[in-house]
Amino acid sequence: MKILVTGSNGLLGNKITDLLKNHPEHTLINTSKGIDRYPQPGGYIYESMDITDREDVFKVIAKHRPDAIINTAAMTNVDACKKDPEGCRRLNVEAVRYLTEACRQYDIYLVHISTDFIFDGTNGLLAEDALPNPLSIYGHSKLDSEKIVLSAGIRASILRTILVYGYAPGLSRTNIVLWAKGALEKGQPIRVVNDQFRTPTLAEDLAKACVLAVEKQANGIYHISGKDYMSIVDIVYAVAKFWNLDASIVTPVDSVTLGQPANRPPRTGFIIDKARRELGYEPHSFMEGLAVVDSCLKKA
Repeated sequence: MKILVTGSNGLLGNKITDLLKNHPEHTLINTSKGIDRYPQPGGYIYESMDITDREDVFKVIAKHRPDAIINTAAMTNVDACKKDPEGCRRLNVEAVRYLTEACRQYDIYLVHISTDFIFDGTNGLLAEDALPNPLSIYGHSKLDSEKIVLSAGIRASILRTILVYGYAPGLSRTNIVLWAKGALEKGQPIRVVNDQFRTPTLAEDLAKACVLAVEKQANGIYHISGKDYMSIVDIVYAVAKFWNLDASIVTPVDSVTLGQPANRPPRTGFIIDKARRELGYEPHSFMEGLAVVDSCLKKA
């Protein structure tokens, strides 16, 4: 099977590449804007592609005619989306429209990544049929992208995920685990929100779910996350414990005190029974996930 990945330079794209490069049954076509930044090129094809440019999208897809596309490209910084709503919409909504149009024209199966931020967070541990009610521009953009995929008349699955963490060389963006580890190692006091709860997701687990969805040609919406329901400050405390760092410099604060520019849902977290049952998805525990991150850091 020929599988094209968008946003291959990101953390999730990197982990999908780890799974699919030199694969005996699949051909991997990586795409991202600009040069290929995967640290050990080889075992896949790379094409520069700007998914906000419809002509570019159709040119690359027509050239390679993939059997499946995994769309990992998105603007995921919630505060940046509030600051630049037009840029957010181009990448998170219009680009998805171009991909679905190409999928429809060439009969391509699509895996699209979405988020817990389509929910308002009044209830934690959500199943796939929970009612969306986004609080942020980012959340609205991802919900709009879901509607595009579901109404496009194509073979597709939507994998919603939560607070993805992990390490890959040369990443341009950080994540909760790398940020916490770096801050604690510097010994500088940090304030961490204590009234937001999530089920953090190891990037390797999400990558595996993407590949499982492609191989099973799964249809519909799946919740993909870790299995540990934790507050953000407890995530930071777990990072401190794992790497034997001083947690006394952490000050727990509530969301109002922290004053994040964009609204966040207070409690999300996913019920992942459907993914377990239909995809064979089984995530690491959070502490197991930290061990995976530690192994990646040691290899860097």
